[in-house]
Amino acid sequence: MHVELHSRPEDGVDLPVLLWRPDGPHLAVSSAPLGGGIGLRRWVLNATVPMSYSRLDPDQHLMELAVRFGLDGPGVGLLTGVDVTRRVRTADGGVTVVATVGLGTPTWAAAAEDLQEDRHDLPEKDMPGSGAPVGTINILARTPVRLSEAALVNAVATMTEAKTQALWDLGVKATGTPTDAVCLMCPPDGEPAPFGGPRSPWGARLARAVYEAVMQGGHDFLASPWRHARA
Repeated sequence: MHVELHSRPEDGVDLPVLLWRPDGPHLAVSSAPLGGGIGLRRWVLNATVPMSYSRLDPDQHLMELAVRFGLDGPGVGLLTGVDVTRRVRTADGGVTVVATVGLGTPTWAAAAEDLQEDRHDLPEKDMPGSGAPVGTINILARTPVRLSEAALVNAVATMTEAKTQALWDLGVKATGTPTDAVCLMCPPDGEPAPFGGPRSPWGARLARAVYEAVMQGGHDFLASPWRHARA
């Protein structure tokens, strides 16, 4: 899985972009704002945005970036406040993972109701976690074999469990950040593997690769968080 590093000018600043363009369409499951759900996808884009990012139409923004880079057909688009040049690549038994890890706004999934409110109407200085790098963990993964749709959904849960395990081992008391996104891709043909749980062959490899990517990226972020920020 060769991921290309590009950049684009935006608001007077050069911002980096990661692109993955496989040889052919892949079956994907994703929670990304563009191209989320399950279906055939031809490319994946993971773009750094400024910490002051305030657009409420990330899907449209990502489509604009796709046009800029000449990406055709359906794809997956992700955004992050993390400098994507700091991406981490890991592999395990044929599974490949590329992650960008930001931990500026760690949170528990089952938080109190007053912490779950939409805060887009608040000034930036009042936003949760303001004054620190935006915290987003974006994970792109690929298996070399076809997974069934049920296995794809199961594998997303496995990836999330592995991410949370890594956060725990990093000493970060959280299940993730409010804006984490995931994209898992596999070949569209072949006999589908039926399971994606952590004790299945491909789920176990995926879990180990995700865990290692989040551990490496988390260590890097925590050691020098401000160099990930984009003003």
